[in-house]
Amino acid sequence: MTTKKEKNTAVKNAAKKVQKKATGTLPMYNSKGKEVGKFELDKELFTGVVNKGVIYQFLMMYNANQRRGTASTKTRGDVSGGGKKPFRQKGTGRARAGSTRSPLWRHGGIVFGPHPRDFHYDIPKKVKKLALVSSLNSKSVEDKWIGIDSIDLPELKTKHFQAIVDALKLEGKSLFVLEAVDEKIKRVSRNIKNVTIKNYRDFNTKDVMVCDTVIMSKAALEKMPERLKD
Repeated sequence: MTTKKEKNTAVKNAAKKVQKKATGTLPMYNSKGKEVGKFELDKELFTGVVNKGVIYQFLMMYNANQRRGTASTKTRGDVSGGGKKPFRQKGTGRARAGSTRSPLWRHGGIVFGPHPRDFHYDIPKKVKKLALVSSLNSKSVEDKWIGIDSIDLPELKTKHFQAIVDALKLEGKSLFVLEAVDEKIKRVSRNIKNVTIKNYRDFNTKDVMVCDTVIMSKAALEKMPERLKD
C-alpha cells in the first residue's frame, strides 16, 4: 500500500520532470544519428504542461468522425411479403398472428436495429490546438520528441531512409513531421514498417499519441508556432 509520503514524493518528482522539460529545448540530430545541437521551442506554447482532458476530447471526436454509420436493418415494414394472414385467428391452439414478417418470426423484421446515421461532430479550433500542444508536450516530457536538421538521401531508395531510422535508433512507431512532403519522400518511406510521414500542417493529436517517437525537421519546428498561433 502506497503511503502519503511516497505519494508526495512521486508528485514532486513528476513536477521536477515537467519543470526540467519546461526549458523548451529539443535535441537536434543529423541524418547519421549524431546530435548536432539543441532547438529552442516557443516558451509560450511548449511549457511541459499536459492537458489530458482536451486530448481525450479530441480523440473521442476523431474516432467518432471515422465511423461510417452505414449499418442498417429492416423493420417489419421493409421486409417483403407477409401480407397474408398465416392461419386463422382461432381454433388452432397457437398464438394469433397476422403476418409472417413479425419480429417474433424467422425472416421477420428487426426491432430497434441500427439504421444509417451520422456520428460526426466537431470541437472548437482552440481546443484542437491545445490538444495538439498538450500531446507534443507529453512526448517532450517522455523524451520521445526529437528534431532532425535535414533528411539527406544519396539516392531515392528505401534502404537509405531505413539507414536514417536505424541511425536515430527508433523503436516502435515513428512519426516524421516535415515542412513539405513530396512524392519522392513518400516513395522511399512507404515500405518501411511503423514509419509515418506527415506535413507539419496535416498531422494531428491522434498521430502524435499513437506513435512512440516524433521526429520533426528543423524547418517544420520553425513553422509550428505559425500553425498553432494563427
